[in-house]
Parts: sequence; structure tokens; C-alpha cells
Amino acid sequence: MKEPDNDLMVEVKNLKMYFPITRGLLKRKVADVKAVDDISFYIKKHETLGLVGESGCGKTTTGRCILRLYQPTSGNIIFAGKDISNMREGKLKPLRSNMGAIFQDPFGSLNPRQIAGSIVGDPLKVHDMATGSELDDRVAELFQMVGLDPTMKDRVPHEFSGGQRQRIGVARALACRPSLVICDEPISALDVSIQAQIINLLEELQEKMGLTYLFIAHDLAVVQHISERVAVMYLGRIVEITTSEELYENPLHPYTKALFSAIPIPNPKIEKTRTHIVLKGEVPSPVNPPTGCHFHPRCHMAVEECSRERPPLRDIGGGHLVACIRV
Repeated sequence: MKEPDNDLMVEVKNLKMYFPITRGLLKRKVADVKAVDDISFYIKKHETLGLVGESGCGKTTTGRCILRLYQPTSGNIIFAGKDISNMREGKLKPLRSNMGAIFQDPFGSLNPRQIAGSIVGDPLKVHDMATGSELDDRVAELFQMVGLDPTMKDRVPHEFSGGQRQRIGVARALACRPSLVICDEPISALDVSIQAQIINLLEELQEKMGLTYLFIAHDLAVVQHISERVAVMYLGRIVEITTSEELYENPLHPYTKALFSAIPIPNPKIEKTRTHIVLKGEVPSPVNPPTGCHFHPRCHMAVEECSRERPPLRDIGGGHLVACIRV
């Protein structure tokens, strides 16, 4: 799992993010929501790492910890060679211009009372990177970069379509020329025809600007298309990491296999011959997750040992990491 440090953009080590549950007037802590529960991974420079899993498995929380929108409970986040996991805001601010974020809801993430040009130009003002005519020129350049007419910069968000609003979100994320962009389900709220356009735009910008992406999604087909490597999350833990091709040709973790079996194939003859894995029960609560392997209560391959031991994320060859004692 260890790679040369100068080749890495982000390295996450034993990251935990627990949210306390409090009760009473004195706000006494009674439990924790274990949103992210001891995960480790890395992202190489100019690479796209896909992060997939069900809703509520901790994908967005992981992205927000890397951006330091959340202060991690424990663990280390090394960004561009610097440990930012406990860095103070004063030291963190210069690094923030090197990070960008594209959010899921292209309307909710934009200020409805602010014009588009001001939204895109805000990061440049915050980091003192441009003012006056230079700011106007840079905003116009960003609009053109994402396929929007610069004359639209005086419109407010409700005057744009969903795809256009997400392009504004992409322009804002790239305003300060970041090296890392966290894409938090950037296409899930868009029409299918528009999704392809945004994916193609992200790929073009990555090639042009040398960007590194953490691409969070629950659509496995999209992740396969855009990602070099994919990490699969379940209930706050990473259960499998490998290259995109290897994951789709040879999924090894029972949860990954179940995800793939749920994807319909547009060929009735092949679809009839497939075996569908139907998972038992519901996803357990992150407040009180199962002991051992979190997936064992729903797993068709589980044995008694699965409920006692937490399986380590181990390399079974060729950089294919799996957290399952049955593999």
C-alpha cells in the first residue's frame, strides 16, 4: 500500500470521524456515530480515485475530512507532503487554495441571491489572488473553460439549468487552480444526458490542468469510466481497493459482488443467466455497528469467525486490497 511520498497527493492513515450523540441539559455524551471508522488509502498525483458505497457509508464525511471541513477524531491526513489533520486554521488557509470541492446539489451549493460571476470569483477574493479587471478577466476565462458564455455572469442561479449550475460549481472549484478536487457525487442530481457532459468536462479539465480527483459516487458505471482506482466503502470502512479494470473483472469482497449483481445488463439473454445476490436485512446503524466484520450479518459467506475478528485490508496480489477473511 505504501508508495513513494513524492508521488502522492493525499495519504490518509487510520482516519476516524466520530460524531458525538448528546442528551440532557448538560449535553452528556451517550454514544458516537462512527461515520468513518479507521480507514487508510492514498491518491497519486494526477489520478482519479473513485469512492463508492451505499448512502450513509461515510463517503462524503471522508471527503470533508480531507478538505478539513471536519476536524478528524483521530488519524492522519497528509496533503502534498504536509500533515493537515491537526493543523490550525491560520496555517491551513494557504493550503486551502490548493483544494477544490464540487458538491452534489448544483442549486443548494450556490447562493441564490448572488450573481454567477461573484460566486465564481469569491475564492479569488478570499485568497487575495485577483482584484478589479484582473478578477473580471479570470472569471470570464473560468466561464469559458467550463463551457459557459461569460455574458451569463450577471445572472442569478435560478436563471440557469441544472447542468449549467453544476458548471458554475466546477468553475468555482477551479478558480484558484487547485491540484486536488473532491467531487462529491457531482452528477447524481442531473439528467442522464447532462451527466455525460459533466463527466467529459471533468476529464478534459483533468488532462488540461493536471488535476487529482477524489470522485465520490454510488453509480458504479460512472466510477468505472472516470477512475483509475476504486475504493469500496461499507459502514465507515473500506472493504476493497484496486484498479478500475480489476474491480469490474474480478470483484472479491462479498459486498462488492452484491453491488455488481444489482446492476442490470441491457441484454435479456445474459440477464436471465445471472445470479443475483440479495442481501439480508438492513444496513446496521453506525451508532452501534456489528462486531468483527461490519458486513457479516448480511453476508452469504459469513462464518462464526467473521463476527469476532475485524478483517485487515490486505494485499492479495497486484495491489488488490480486500478486507475479508474468506478471500
